[in-house]
Amino acid sequence: MPEQGLKELFIDEIKDLYNAENQLVKALPKMAKAFGSSELKAGFEEHLEQTRSHVERLETIFSELGENPKGKRCKGMEGLVEEGAEAIEEYDGAVRDAALIGGAQRVEHYEIAGYGTVIAMAKQLGESAHAGLLEQTLEEERQTDAKLTSLSKKINPTAVDATDRSKGLEGSRKKTASHKAA
Repeated sequence: MPEQGLKELFIDEIKDLYNAENQLVKALPKMAKAFGSSELKAGFEEHLEQTRSHVERLETIFSELGENPKGKRCKGMEGLVEEGAEAIEEYDGAVRDAALIGGAQRVEHYEIAGYGTVIAMAKQLGESAHAGLLEQTLEEERQTDAKLTSLSKKINPTAVDATDRSKGLEGSRKKTASHKAA
């Protein structure tokens, strides 16, 4: 394999982010429907619109670079989305809401790491306009993470009911047998 430079790595990394964001565009509506909390549903629907703008920003960068955004599958996001889908199947009510918030925060942290990486590369490559677009997205991801933390402080206490206290979280699981041991 020929030696690749930082620009090729940058393009590869934004392709990965592009695929990750598109996976979220497909997954967020399903997750929003699964929430019992109307506040959480609204938050996920709002984040869906933000995610669509993240895709558009990445498309702008690809267009300006003369690159095709396709061709890379983000396996990390694929796994995170799969875990969110499992939570929908495994839990009910407020415990499901708490599980989905946790899954969403893992997604946000993954994206924060990815955007931080490509911003550093863009700056090193002298791509300040691209770095600026990516920084907008990074800030939105950070804000979403903060909102999720705030919502978890409201939701998590409601997930602790009498059944949970006496049986642990197993009492709120739909399919205990399908849950993987940690």
